[in-house]
Amino acid sequence: MEIEGAEHVHVGRDGWLFLTAGSNNVVGQFSRSRLMARRVRGWKRLVIARVRGCARLGCPYLHVIVPEKLTVYDHRLDGLKVRVRLSPALRLRRALFWHRRARRACLDLVGAFRAERDAHDLYYRTDSHWSFEGCETAYRLICAACGAAPKDLRTEPHEWLERAGDLGGKFTPPRTEPWPIRRIQRDAVRVHASPIVHLRERLGRADTLHVGSHVIYRNASPGTDPRKVVLFGDSYAHFAPIMLTALIAETFAEVHFIWSSSLDWHYLERVRPDLVIGQVAERFMFQLPDDRFDLEAYAAERFGLELQAAEPAPMKAADA
Repeated sequence: MEIEGAEHVHVGRDGWLFLTAGSNNVVGQFSRSRLMARRVRGWKRLVIARVRGCARLGCPYLHVIVPEKLTVYDHRLDGLKVRVRLSPALRLRRALFWHRRARRACLDLVGAFRAERDAHDLYYRTDSHWSFEGCETAYRLICAACGAAPKDLRTEPHEWLERAGDLGGKFTPPRTEPWPIRRIQRDAVRVHASPIVHLRERLGRADTLHVGSHVIYRNASPGTDPRKVVLFGDSYAHFAPIMLTALIAETFAEVHFIWSSSLDWHYLERVRPDLVIGQVAERFMFQLPDDRFDLEAYAAERFGLELQAAEPAPMKAADA
């Protein structure tokens, strides 16, 4: 069996695959290096600034770090040692010990995931992303942290797919596993999608959407929490009807999802949410976000030419 990029993937026990390297130097983050010490200090300052900035807007901030598989399933490794205590997520929480508001804002998923890791597969074995069980565990902790009543959105899978995840797909032949697909979205209605989301969905390329994607959901069903939420996140929060954004949208009256690890303060000032959630994958803590992010400016620069090229050519007078 061949594998492309073998230096990036660790083959653990019982079919568990782990991302270990790449642009985010995943295993290298579990170290006492000066670089990681600076990164943790940077994240500490950032979370404190976000808590204070949201307080000035009159809303709380919740910081959600999705633990790396290495942090949770280290007992499934085979010959690879990681010092879980040095995981960036745990180091950040320790660094915030004397900053009580910021520490409370930093949700502890590591402890909860490690407590549940043998009861359920919280991640796909062939992928770096969490499973529905992992996503739902995080959702319930988010609800508990912000005083919302979680909804029971667990249903029987409407479809099973045999898929190779982003790690299993590196093998030849690919390593696959059964993926249960549950459609979470029931009452929430998507009322806005940014032009790039519309375009790539229309072209059947929704799987290529990334930073700069923007959607809004509204939910008028009885028992829905009346608050407005803005969620900044990545592929773990994805706005597909099977991921974290859908769970949040089924719970709150209005949910704005922006695919970004950085906060857009001008957007928050315009929208005036009741709650801001910043979600980031632990491995992305290798880079420090820039909260001077401007969603509109970014989308115009990143997608402007693509959107312009997709516009129909203006009709000539003779064709009118």
